[in-house]
Amino acid sequence: MRQEDLEDNYRHKGLREKLVEELRGKGITSKAVLDAINKVPRHLFMDTGFLNYAYKDQAFPIGAGQTISQPYTVAFQTELLDIQKGDKVLEIGTGSGYQTAVLLELGARVFTIERQKELFLNSQALLTRLGYHPRFFYGDGYKGLPAFAPFEKILITAAAPEIPDTLIRQLKNNGILVAPVGGETQEMTRVIKHSRDDVDVTKHGYFVFVPMMKGTNGRNGTSDK
Repeated sequence: MRQEDLEDNYRHKGLREKLVEELRGKGITSKAVLDAINKVPRHLFMDTGFLNYAYKDQAFPIGAGQTISQPYTVAFQTELLDIQKGDKVLEIGTGSGYQTAVLLELGARVFTIERQKELFLNSQALLTRLGYHPRFFYGDGYKGLPAFAPFEKILITAAAPEIPDTLIRQLKNNGILVAPVGGETQEMTRVIKHSRDDVDVTKHGYFVFVPMMKGTNGRNGTSDK
């Protein structure tokens, strides 16, 4: 991407302000989350063919069979995480990098893992160009990042049939994990881990995500177990 392609003009900023008002009207109350949404230039995370729709509250394809989540979903999951400045956050599914940028705007230290090689390379290049510096990892999200655990917060950005126990073990005591759990339709689930054997699980409405897959996928679509 050329430097001139990174334009974030007054029109884009005005559209973001309208988007923030829309999200507030849909029930997002966290000023910190809304401010983060207002700062991240979502249009730069999308294919140029969708630029006119970048600030509509809709999901759009980003390649490799994946989507960039609708802004409401990003805001909703982020609000449930209750990010505090300095939180060490594991993000399962970098995707376009948009959610990653929102977490970073909130002051989190983000460790993000992506299994699709194409998306891993694209999001790494774009986030770096935009001045965002998470720790990037290419790998299997089901395994998490045990070498870097524990994490204060864990966010899963794809539909999990169940929450992997490996990720619960990587969550710090009193930490929060948020994930869409289920089959064709998922329930947004928040887990608060008090101790190894004591967790609180709450449900927060229905959403539709692309499925969370095991293994890694290179550009040729093969799976590396």
